[in-house]
Amino acid sequence: MDTLVEYAVDGRVARLTLNSPHNRNALSSTLVHQLHQGLRDAAGDPAVRVVVLGHTGKTFCAGADLSEAAGVDPAEATAARSREMAELLRAIVEAPLPVIVAVDGHVRAGGMGLVAACDIAVAGPRSTFALTEARIGVAPAIISLTLLPKLSARAAARYYLTGETFDAAVAETIGLITVAVDTEADVDAAVASLVADIGRGSPQGLAASKALTTAAVLEGFDRDAERLAAESARLFVSEEAREGMLAFLQKRPPSWASGQT
Repeated sequence: MDTLVEYAVDGRVARLTLNSPHNRNALSSTLVHQLHQGLRDAAGDPAVRVVVLGHTGKTFCAGADLSEAAGVDPAEATAARSREMAELLRAIVEAPLPVIVAVDGHVRAGGMGLVAACDIAVAGPRSTFALTEARIGVAPAIISLTLLPKLSARAAARYYLTGETFDAAVAETIGLITVAVDTEADVDAAVASLVADIGRGSPQGLAASKALTTAAVLEGFDRDAERLAAESARLFVSEEAREGMLAFLQKRPPSWASGQT
């Protein structure tokens, strides 16, 4: 099995690095499995106090690996991807260790959900964010479980509906990330400072404190995950979604955009 998530422990830090740049760190089943394993390994190491999630390449994560759906019934594939995504997001939220995400690249689709699932997010100058699902006839359903608790209501409405791209400074303003920095070196420095502060906490204190901040998010998973998975599957197999995805692949406007200037 290829190593798509590098795992390394440095003192009190467990580093999980998405290392599948050939497909923009897409959430393949292998990558998701390795992320789960990394979170379990970190939680089981008594020396580790914090997890840092990073990436190689110019894209942090572009979302689901659509190539895995080839030859599979679309409804079944979508339902499976939705369950897999919900389980991964929940694993990050439920992890007893604080999870810091360090981003300096493009974030789309499921990658947005990953960033929002983490407790603290640092983003560098090359970071861009967008929720473009509506442009291809679908919606950011499952990732809303972590996104909506973090974003302001006005920001969620704007970026869910417009699909426009925004930078790290805006992401900080609307609550998606914790801190935006100016240089690549600043990303490392900000993470190091956060790690040092978190390292002063006890395992029990950190786990209990994190649980206070994630309780409402987990209630949302319990209440809404199945409904959102069904909604995602319904949208992905619709005629509009087929047209939207085909138009995207063919680099042309979709039928509903005809005549726009």
